[in-house]
Amino acid sequence: MFVHKVVVPVAAMVIFLLFWEALVWAMGWPNYKMASPSDLWPAYVKYADLFVINSWQTLWRTVAGLGLAIIFGTLLGMVMGFSRIMREALYPLLVGFNAVPKATVVPIVALMFVGAHDFNTVLIAFMISFFPIAVSVSIGLSTLEPEYRDILAALGASKVTIFWKIALPKTLPEFFGALKVSVTLAFIGTNLMEIVSPHGRGLGALFDSGKTNSDYPLMFAVLIALAALGILLYYVVIALEKALAGWAVRD
Repeated sequence: MFVHKVVVPVAAMVIFLLFWEALVWAMGWPNYKMASPSDLWPAYVKYADLFVINSWQTLWRTVAGLGLAIIFGTLLGMVMGFSRIMREALYPLLVGFNAVPKATVVPIVALMFVGAHDFNTVLIAFMISFFPIAVSVSIGLSTLEPEYRDILAALGASKVTIFWKIALPKTLPEFFGALKVSVTLAFIGTNLMEIVSPHGRGLGALFDSGKTNSDYPLMFAVLIALAALGILLYYVVIALEKALAGWAVRD
């Protein structure tokens, strides 16, 4: 169990970093063209304070946007899951909204709420990440086996009881599957706004600073930091999944 959960992922990351280092060395790329893993540590040491501050800025905005996406996506999914009319009415709107590239929405939001960087960033993280949650909850509820519902109704169970005893547990596996996707999407939204916004803060703004100064080690160090935060939140979701829906997890 320890080997599968810890040793294998760590070994995969080490192999990836070694391959990256070997590729840069074999191609003879200078660090102003392609930074190698050995170039990243000096960047982390040099800009340690900036990485700590900006990582926190990115993390809390991402978590805030993801939290709103969970609340709104779950409620919207419940509406569509329990009502066929609402599902048929809202699905085309959701698909159309999700098809719009969010990179084109970011400048519009930044101009609409100039100066409100925290609000803009949380809003974009929310807009990008709620769709998978809403769809997964809707599918989980709409495919609920009617015989289970009929049996509980025949025994006198209320609709609230049926939801808590049957519908909610059945939806949890789909919900957590979508949440794993939404975590990465929320980080994308946060990073986009931090780069585009003239008042940007966070790792995205630090990346943009590295781009302006042609500091490639700093740029790649920011990308690795974003990946690390994404992995951290991913494993938080896995821990919650095991605690709340462990019965559905198969090794």
